[in-house]
Amino acid sequence: MKHSESYDLLVIGGGINGAGVARDAAGRGLAVALCEQGDFAGATSSASTKLIHGGLRYLEYYEFRLVAEALREREHLLNIAPHIAWPLRFVMPHVNSLRPRWMIRLGLWLYDHIGGRISLPHSKAIKLADMSKNNPLRAGLTNGFAYSDAWVDDARMVILNLLSAQEHGAAIYARTKLISAARVAGKWECVLENSITKETKKIVARTLVNTAGPWVAEMDKMINADAKSSNRHAAVKLVRGSHIIVPKLFPEAHAYILQNADKRIVFMIPYEDEFTLIGTTDAPQENMDNGAHITDEEETYLMTSVNGYLAKPITRDDIVWRYSGVRPLFDDESDNPSAVTRDYNLILQDDQNVPCVSVYGGKITTYRRLAESVLDELKPWLSPLSHRASWTKEEALPGGEFKRADRTDELHRLHQKYPAMDTNYLDKLFARHGLRAHIILKETQTIEELGIDFGGGLRQREVDYLALHEWAHNAEDILWRRTKCGLHMSAEQQAAFTEYFASSKY
Repeated sequence: MKHSESYDLLVIGGGINGAGVARDAAGRGLAVALCEQGDFAGATSSASTKLIHGGLRYLEYYEFRLVAEALREREHLLNIAPHIAWPLRFVMPHVNSLRPRWMIRLGLWLYDHIGGRISLPHSKAIKLADMSKNNPLRAGLTNGFAYSDAWVDDARMVILNLLSAQEHGAAIYARTKLISAARVAGKWECVLENSITKETKKIVARTLVNTAGPWVAEMDKMINADAKSSNRHAAVKLVRGSHIIVPKLFPEAHAYILQNADKRIVFMIPYEDEFTLIGTTDAPQENMDNGAHITDEEETYLMTSVNGYLAKPITRDDIVWRYSGVRPLFDDESDNPSAVTRDYNLILQDDQNVPCVSVYGGKITTYRRLAESVLDELKPWLSPLSHRASWTKEEALPGGEFKRADRTDELHRLHQKYPAMDTNYLDKLFARHGLRAHIILKETQTIEELGIDFGGGLRQREVDYLALHEWAHNAEDILWRRTKCGLHMSAEQQAAFTEYFASSKY
């Protein structure tokens, strides 16, 4: 075992919440470490519906605080991550037998105003024919509504927060599991184990933050097994959200939000230029022993939902990719998975004046504010050590150091600097890395100089960067999380890249 390293804060879990906490704390001048047992964003945080949104349907469950906070955060995230997040218009066809027009109008008016000042266009009633030259919807659907939200590359949001945390001094441990934690002499003594080498190291920390996602409850119980404080352990309700990807169903850049008779909604979202993303479900998940996988029933539910609106129905043969994530929601004892609150709950255990905060629930949209709330909980222990207060809504994430309105200009500069490069390749690289695309490309002037072409828009130069600077350890990390190039590759290309990466020595 390696000798002890001392930190002010140890974060357990490398999803969006853990990455956000590590970034915020490190930027305040605190000594921070973060460990993640698998790949960063390897579970819930890479399996979302890819939206920064307030959650229009949560208004029906009177989640006004959550929606208001999420809408405010939507503005901040669009500003600090303009390379990986951008506005998206949503179209809601109106079906007379479902929610009445007055209810939708009222909900959309509230959605436009509850979050305070917003920069996106407000909602309005529309004629569906005016929104699409090649209308994908069935005859009889003529009217609807349009409103604004935003799209985000969820897995890259995690990586960029971790890069920022590291650049502010945080120690980031990938594929490293917390195997023990004990309160000793006024601090935490923790043992971490590398899941690849099995090497262990001891960490001493003033405070712990448990952002273990679907494993939060079991981690809470392990950490606080001997706690004598009165604060209770919270219960977690695991709810699976599954998605399917099909070839592009409509050419326009807007998305569709479709109402269902069960009062849930399903999205159809433009995805990776060539596809449409359809999701999501709300299904109970018993445990994480075998991971999260879409069921036949969920696939049927999603296809039935969209086929009720489409002029040309989709079938299982159209599905090119499926993915599922598990939301670790705070158990509010609701029998309906869709009604379980998406708000976050923070459980503080401060036995022996040695604190741990466990994070239950949350949405990718509110991760930044959640991180601030965690540090507010830990103020009695950390504020004397901090160099500054809240800061993360002002400083751009790595690669996003430009104004949102200047995104097109920055892309144009990239095209001008590399005139011999395929513009579509440059656009994709910019959408992943923003201004750091220049760091990857360096002084290269021809596409051939970027090394092996693995297909799907993936080149050797970017692979090297992802392995050396973004903790990519295997082919899956790169094909499905750091990028989505796997979606554009044949099975043979995926297999060839997997073999290449496994034999490379990074």
